[in-house]
Amino acid sequence: MKRLIPILLILALLCGCAEAPAKTTAAPTAAPTEQALPLAPDFTVYDVQGNPVKLSDFMGTPVVLNFWASWCGPCKAEMPEFDQVCREMDGKVQFLMVNLTDGNAETVESASGFIAQAGYSFPVFYDTDNAAAIAYSVSSIPATFFIDAQGHAVAYYTGTMPRELLEKGISMILPE
Repeated sequence: MKRLIPILLILALLCGCAEAPAKTTAAPTAAPTEQALPLAPDFTVYDVQGNPVKLSDFMGTPVVLNFWASWCGPCKAEMPEFDQVCREMDGKVQFLMVNLTDGNAETVESASGFIAQAGYSFPVFYDTDNAAAIAYSVSSIPATFFIDAQGHAVAYYTGTMPRELLEKGISMILPE
């Protein structure tokens, strides 16, 4: 089931009902005012060399924050689109592809091997202590957050994100 979940009642809640056979697709919607937007929680993750990287390191740049794992089928299904859009954005938006690295089902080696084999070029970071997942209350993946250049959490989407919704989310965080 795909759901668009509001952040502090900013976005309308849309979810497909289990009883309804029809599939509902909805795009993230813009927040009414910037003052009402919550700040995105900061966290520390690690690059493949083990260097710490914080979300706040990217303040001043819009961020697409995606939580994923290589064992997650829906995560793998959306990655080609994320990689292509990341290349097309050419630095206008920072992609943070955060792997849920628990050390058992997912290791830095297994995740980085998957990325290398697939040939993805987006930046990958590893949440080896679950700090980012806890900060964002991630309970299912894939989960994607859109954060504007001022550090405000603008929108959230859980489930495999189609390209048009990814582009809509990005349009919500790009300066006008």
